[in-house]
This record gives sequence, C-alpha cells and structure tokens, in this order.
Amino acid sequence: MTQLYAGLVLYGLSCALILRGGLGLEPWNVLHQGLSELTGLSMGVVMTAVGALVLLLWIPFKQRPGLGTVSNVVVIGFAMDAALLVLPEPDGLAVRIPVTAAGIVLNGVATGLYIAARFGPGPRDGIMTGLHRATGLSIRLVRTVVEVTVVTSGFLLGGSVGAATIAYTLAIGPLAQFFLRFFALPEQPGGGTVVARGTPGRVILRR
Repeated sequence: MTQLYAGLVLYGLSCALILRGGLGLEPWNVLHQGLSELTGLSMGVVMTAVGALVLLLWIPFKQRPGLGTVSNVVVIGFAMDAALLVLPEPDGLAVRIPVTAAGIVLNGVATGLYIAARFGPGPRDGIMTGLHRATGLSIRLVRTVVEVTVVTSGFLLGGSVGAATIAYTLAIGPLAQFFLRFFALPEQPGGGTVVARGTPGRVILRR
C-alpha cells in the first residue's frame, strides 16, 4: 500500500515538473492540457475526470479494476494540482531542461513503484488491454493508435507538444522497465487484481 500510494503521488509530482518545464507534455497530458484550456478546469481535475470516463469504458471489455486502478484516478490528479501550487515557473532553458529531465525520470520511478505494487494498472492501461483482446491487434499497435489519437486531439485543443513529448516517449519505456524490476515485490497468494497478466516486466508501462 505504501509503495502504491508513494508511486501515485510521485507520478502527480512528475507530471507537474514536466508541465513547469514548458518543453512539451506526455501524450495523455497533452490532451488533459487541451481540455483544461477548453473548460477552464485545472489539469488535475481534468485528469481525474478523463480517468473516470476511461474507466467506464472498461465495462464493455469486462475488465476488473483493482484498488490501484481506482486510486490512480483520484490520487494523481490531486497530487499534480497540489504540486503546481508550490512549484515555481522556471526561468530560462538552463533551468527548464533539468526540471523536465527530472520530471521524466521521476515519472519512470513512479510508474515502477505503483505498477510493481500489483494493485492493478491505471485506467488507460486497461482500455488498451481491453481493445487488444477485443480486436486481436497487438498491444503495441493499439497503444500507438490510442496515443497518436490522444496527442493529436490534445494538440488541436491547445495542448503543448514539444521536445519533452518526444523525450518522454523515447525514455519512459526503458525507465519504467528498469524501475519495475527494481521495485518488484515477491509473489504472494491472493495478491492484487491485475489486468495485464505476467511478470512486472511485461505489463504496459503507462497509467
């Protein structure tokens, strides 16, 4: 439980750092920022609302959320908004670049923490595995199609796409893979409910 909630809080902090870096956002946060600009709501509130809507899409695919799935919807957005209240706007590229890099690395740490806790993946991961099972397409292809759609939609709504978006896309897989193994817990009977079966190294690396 400690590992789960530490990971979710750090995930929200990592998102806030990347946003403050001002060099672009992670794919889903491009959409969240675009919707935030459109609605006037904070990004954390939008993130929570989108997560809840995505979770509803699990129903047709008969996916079963775990404690981590529901906590993901609630905690990350709250943690991100809280972090944005105290994190100052960095001034100049000399500060923005390391802030962004720190956010990307911390995102990998957070991903490893909360997924390795085995209380269930995030809602966006579940919809990808659901589409994979329903269509027979590979998870890699489903994930690519979903994230290209998300980024494009967010960009058209005013979300920020930039160097950090590319850096995150290239780095998050290896980072999360490493920290999943680093934080992996011993297998226990009656563990948390998961959607992506297999060892921690084979789960989808997203919230």
